[in-house]
Amino acid sequence: MIVYNVTINIDHAVHDAWLEWMKDEHLPDVMSTGLFVNSRMMRVLADDDGGITYAIQYTAADMVSYEQYRDEHAPRLQAKTQERFGGRFVAFRTLLQVVHPL
Repeated sequence: MIVYNVTINIDHAVHDAWLEWMKDEHLPDVMSTGLFVNSRMMRVLADDDGGITYAIQYTAADMVSYEQYRDEHAPRLQAKTQERFGGRFVAFRTLLQVVHPL
């Protein structure tokens, strides 16, 4: 299993609109690719005057599925995020391999 983790710090001024958009549009768009078996969104519990931080995790069955997402879907979906909230967030991505599932 591969976990694609996206950590995002979103500006307070657009937080509510961003959170609604993530739940109603972006997460369903990513999951509709059929390349992830599940996803979850978590708020990072930290005081940050610069914004609110979230970790969004998408689980793929294997590296091939993740790579297909990265190559065929990620550029379009990331562009939509930039279009809507560009300059109001910072994001970094981490790829994790599950070595011991619960």
